[in-house]
Amino acid sequence: MKYFEFTFTTLPCTDTMNDILAAFLGEVGFESFVECEGGLTAYIQQALYDESTLKSAIAEFPLSDTKITYTYTEAEDKDWNEEWEKNFFQPIVIGDRCVIHSTFHQDIPPAEYDIVINPQMAFGTGHHETTSLIISELLESDLKGKSLLDMGCGTSILTILARMRGAQPCTAIDIDEWCVRNSIENIELNHVDDIAVSQGDASSLNGLGPFDVVIANINRNILLNDMKQYVACMQLGSELLMSGFYVDDIPVIRAEAEKNGLKFVSQKEKNRWAAVKFIYPVG
Repeated sequence: MKYFEFTFTTLPCTDTMNDILAAFLGEVGFESFVECEGGLTAYIQQALYDESTLKSAIAEFPLSDTKITYTYTEAEDKDWNEEWEKNFFQPIVIGDRCVIHSTFHQDIPPAEYDIVINPQMAFGTGHHETTSLIISELLESDLKGKSLLDMGCGTSILTILARMRGAQPCTAIDIDEWCVRNSIENIELNHVDDIAVSQGDASSLNGLGPFDVVIANINRNILLNDMKQYVACMQLGSELLMSGFYVDDIPVIRAEAEKNGLKFVSQKEKNRWAAVKFIYPVG
């Protein structure tokens, strides 16, 4: 998976400024943000980057008397397992029930669900708030015997956990060929079965399903555009879990969901990121 690494310089450079900028960038496809001297470093998949969309977002920035400039380069390809090890990342423990770690980790804390992920990439490791929010939701859900779809599966952390909790059969789909290969590797590492992995976008859902549970942890714009296709492969009582957007985006996500016949159930929040749960259809 190829990424661009952007360096945004903000004047004035404040926490509030950078938080709002990250929110705006998240809406146009950026996935990861790191504060740096003078501003923000952000990453976006090369396939999702559109210069005119970025310039429009910056032009619509709501704070007056601010200046935002940026430069970007192609993000260096790295062995992200080596980066994890070199930087001494610790296993991720979520809800005292799920631990996510790589093969090099030692002294893994015991947990009900032990997931091994060799990411070989910057994202999809479980560190991001949106991933942990969906994991928390899955840990609370009754998944036994339920068919499940994970759109934008990445490393397939979510599918693997769902399968461990009894979801069956499971389908994992991602637009990126690398994610498909890495998902297959991670599924094998965790010795789970009945997970079909394929490459595609929402158009590939035609003829699939119905699914009892649909997960989509992507970004706001893709969710808004593709939600109708998720609903088309759901049935009476099916649940839709979505994340990849900020708390401020919940109203527009909810409006689109309700337009497609979904009923709002609940929401979770973590560091301004959000996850929402809907059920189909409205009773």
